[in-house]
Amino acid sequence: MVELVAHTDGACSGNPGPGGWGVLLEARQDGKVIKTRELKGGAAETTNNRMELTAAIMALEALDRPATITIVTDSTYVKNGVTSWIHGWKKNGWKTANRKPVKNVDLWQRLDAAQARHDVHWTWIKGHAGHDENERADELARAGMEPFKA
Repeated sequence: MVELVAHTDGACSGNPGPGGWGVLLEARQDGKVIKTRELKGGAAETTNNRMELTAAIMALEALDRPATITIVTDSTYVKNGVTSWIHGWKKNGWKTANRKPVKNVDLWQRLDAAQARHDVHWTWIKGHAGHDENERADELARAGMEPFKA
């Protein structure tokens, strides 16, 4: 059976400022990588959190058909948001427990829709801690930011 894993990362130069996102998608069989695909992009004026969310969204939207996938992120904001906080936000009409509008609601809603098509498992890892795939996602995010830097 083929296992799909997406390593995602976001980067920002200044917060807000120019930013980028990167995804390393891997198809694995019997623990070995059999195929990879790299995605990247960016924006002129954004935040690190927006780029982290965009990376996860783009990983899921890149899949042609429903799939089981593990998304590996170094963002506790994305991991906690999508596995915990989002349920309350949806119940509260996309408001926080303090009745304030959810920040980045456009991306949270898009992520919610993107993951609804799939069986998604979310994993958090420490960033910049020697995980080769996370380092590659970071390189892609930085490359995605380059065209937007002054």
